[in-house]
Amino acid sequence: MIHKQIGLALALASLFSPLAMGVLPLRGNNTNPVSADGSASLAQPALAPAKHPCLMLTPDGVDSIRTNLGKAPLFDAALADTKASLEKVLNDPPDVPVPKDASGPTQQRHARNESEMRNAGFLYQVTGDSRYAAFVKSRLESYAALYPTLGVHPASKENSPGRLFWQPLNEANWLVDVSQAYDCIYNTLTPEERSRFETNIFRPMVQFISEVHGKEFNIMHNHATWFVSAVGMAGYVMGDETIVKKALYGSKMDGSAGFFRQMEELFSPDGYYCEGPYYARYALMPFFIFAEVIQNNQPELKVFERHDQILKKSLFALLQQTDSDGNFFPLNDSMKEMNFRSGSVIFPLNEAYARYGHDPSLLSVVLSEGRVSLDLAGQIVALGLTATPNPPPFPYASVEYSDGPDGSGGGLGILRSGLGKYLSVAVLKYTSLGMGHGHYDKLALEYYDQGREILTDYGSVRFVNVEQKYGGRYLPENNSYAKQTIAHNTVVVDESSHYRGNYNAAKALHSDRGFFYAKDPDFQVMSATDTTAVPGVAMRRTVAMVRDKVLDHPVLLDVFLLSSEKEHLYDYPFHFMGQFMESNLQLTPHLGEQHPLGEVNGYQHLWVESEGAMKEHGESLSFTWLDGNRYYTITSAADPSTRVAFTRTGANDPNFNLRHEPAMIMRQKATNHVFASAIEPHGSFDGSKESTSGSSPVIRSVTVLASTKEGTVVRVIGERKIQWTVLIANDSPDPATKHSVKAGEETFSWDGPAKIIKK
Repeated sequence: MIHKQIGLALALASLFSPLAMGVLPLRGNNTNPVSADGSASLAQPALAPAKHPCLMLTPDGVDSIRTNLGKAPLFDAALADTKASLEKVLNDPPDVPVPKDASGPTQQRHARNESEMRNAGFLYQVTGDSRYAAFVKSRLESYAALYPTLGVHPASKENSPGRLFWQPLNEANWLVDVSQAYDCIYNTLTPEERSRFETNIFRPMVQFISEVHGKEFNIMHNHATWFVSAVGMAGYVMGDETIVKKALYGSKMDGSAGFFRQMEELFSPDGYYCEGPYYARYALMPFFIFAEVIQNNQPELKVFERHDQILKKSLFALLQQTDSDGNFFPLNDSMKEMNFRSGSVIFPLNEAYARYGHDPSLLSVVLSEGRVSLDLAGQIVALGLTATPNPPPFPYASVEYSDGPDGSGGGLGILRSGLGKYLSVAVLKYTSLGMGHGHYDKLALEYYDQGREILTDYGSVRFVNVEQKYGGRYLPENNSYAKQTIAHNTVVVDESSHYRGNYNAAKALHSDRGFFYAKDPDFQVMSATDTTAVPGVAMRRTVAMVRDKVLDHPVLLDVFLLSSEKEHLYDYPFHFMGQFMESNLQLTPHLGEQHPLGEVNGYQHLWVESEGAMKEHGESLSFTWLDGNRYYTITSAADPSTRVAFTRTGANDPNFNLRHEPAMIMRQKATNHVFASAIEPHGSFDGSKESTSGSSPVIRSVTVLASTKEGTVVRVIGERKIQWTVLIANDSPDPATKHSVKAGEETFSWDGPAKIIKK
């Protein structure tokens, strides 16, 4: 029961504490269909008659919101803004156009309608103002007239047509919001009106989503999460037990699909979402919305406790997959502009705070977002901020996440050093493919510093909701460039993408974890291997973040070992942003004309701007650029056989869909080879003061002393008496295993997977 408040602290402690999870004023009996191991049981009690509202709001929840109005400034501001926005359209006649476009006026109008209807329903419950109920009802009347007349949307994708929207995913989005609006005004409608709306809107939509698109409804994918959530919410508001069971357990109602199966299949035990953070941000919203609806109707299902509190883990994992400014790491198909200020993150974050013990560190993220969701959880968060105006920071950390339902599908390693604007972050990707939104980029590296992406990942080629760019859909260059291996910071073999760009091969295989060690802040190291991406080639990448008292910033060490019985062409790209400063390469710039680096697999999109090689034996390759207020230098082991190309995206791009971004690509022909590099931030640049310092690197050479089956030894030498020897085990990651490698006249012995010796 949500109790009347006797002091703010008592109410906040009791309202959504873990002990209170099963005693909210919801419907259903007290059977417990969760087995001892936390998996889903198919025992499902019959639905009791609903007391509306019954979805995201309950009568007691409404009472709580009303009681606390004026006590939570951030929530009160959201409420006021919503009132002001709706006031502008409250007296307008319904605008419910016949669908025409994919991202143009009709699509945007229907999207605005769903949002306005949801908000109006909420405001009716909170304020009691009948104008809001009338607003929702008038639009439901218009949709009840329109929806039965619709066929296939004229801008639909051929293999997945929508009706009201160009794709059924948007139809599910719409139904999630409009079901809430209908629920909020349910008691104001006559039985005849409810029958008309359910007959003409809700049941046809449920049938369209769950049966016409039954294959998508039953798969493990973010689209299906929206599908089952929409169908389940419609089922709850209509009191239809069969529809609800289909949403929870799949079309066959046997647990082979549906919401609970998705909770188990789409996340690793650590909470990593299989498609990466960009799509986790989108998928978590229906997961948390529908979980709240289930909790408000059938608390005995203990949805928030399922799968070892996987929803809580997923929210924290998502936040860890952001840079210092809250931008998501652009893994797989990602939009670089997306961050945790997205509306689709705000609601899950508010729900996680409300349902999982009021973790104060989440409040610091809320402060950065600057807003809360317009619901009970949003008010609870806002009340928490009132009580804790200076919350502790979110605990960003070096962390490793497994991938796959059982954690055996590879993973993601994140190393962090420093705080705030001094935070350095390295991300090593050794996950599974990530389904249809995955990229062919095994062992790819990303690097962040000073709040900027220094070694970049392209993300996806798409302009969301921009009608001029293919209706806002993914553009052709997403497949021909962004998904291809050369678009990422990882080794390409023989100019062919990993798995040769074959989706079916890639989705069945994955990279493997090597080791992850972050206890020593001066030497954090992670390693992963792959023997599946390129037939006959074994790849091992080890990335270390090294701090030294003589340096101002941590240095990233990157050791990429390639093993094969045959000779291959290995390309080792560094995608960077910023301004070229200098290099010790003998370069030949292409001043009059340029040519693409290759013909296929993404190479056709890279203009070659300059080519070069090492000038002398015995030197390490050095390349320096300026990004933001800092210089960066890549120092790499190389010899005169090493070839280098400086490229820029934009070739074979007739519609100018690609951003023009530079890269440096090292090229080596070999059977076995080790690319070893140090990425060093150094100096400072202030254009407003016309001042610069430290524009030359401290590190001067990187040398591979030895590489055997047992281990690899790399030496880094620089000014200020820097001499590091990095020892990496190639045979066993066991911390107790002893290793020994001879390099010339020296023999190096160490215990465990990796060690650094500083002299």
